[in-house]
Amino acid sequence: MKAVILSAGLGTRIQKSFPNTPKVMLPIAGKPLLEHNIINLKKYGFNQIFINLHYLPKKVKNYFGDGKNFGIKIVYSLEPELFGTAGALVNFKKYLTETFVVIYGDIFMTLNFEKMLSFHKEKKSQGTLLIHETDHPNDSDLVAIDRNNQIYKFYISPHKGLVKSTNLSSAGAYILEPTVLKFLPKKLPSDFVEDFFPKLLKKKIKMFGYISSEFAKDVGTPQRYEETKRIIQLLK
Repeated sequence: MKAVILSAGLGTRIQKSFPNTPKVMLPIAGKPLLEHNIINLKKYGFNQIFINLHYLPKKVKNYFGDGKNFGIKIVYSLEPELFGTAGALVNFKKYLTETFVVIYGDIFMTLNFEKMLSFHKEKKSQGTLLIHETDHPNDSDLVAIDRNNQIYKFYISPHKGLVKSTNLSSAGAYILEPTVLKFLPKKLPSDFVEDFFPKLLKKKIKMFGYISSEFAKDVGTPQRYEETKRIIQLLK
């Protein structure tokens, strides 16, 4: 199985704490964040990983190489200028010929992908988003679902007013069918939640929200990084 790990972010909010370090290489429990995500993907049968890079790409490549030492195959894409989260798929499009997963490389997650894939297949979904309740909906991109968990609207932050219909937000993991790639926006940079997913809804593409309380934490700020480390220690 195939997975894309979005790894091109600059990590500007945490650069003071970790200068000259790509965000996905932040050390957590003795390993880079990216390694934890690769290990979790491999656990569920993902053996081909696609990684987009921008900031200090050699630090990632020198550590992971072609993936052989980790029991996987890695294909890299270098973005001289940031393509955006959805735009990152452009360089990998020719490889993504079957159901695939996309995860954000700056999120530490212990997601059971087997369960999420089962949900995706059961719903005959073309795009499934991991979603969870957010405790700060006013400044989050929100996802509205119906009683069948089908997504019918995205509310992009900042909101013009109070959103009362949902407090659910995307948690940084998607399962996509290759058929949706033909709708990738041609203009770059392109974002999943702001550009690509709303376009899929307009094209009547069936998308669903997979609600899970499994651990998924953004480590992009010093505060969240330290909080993630504390939680991981408790999970051991």
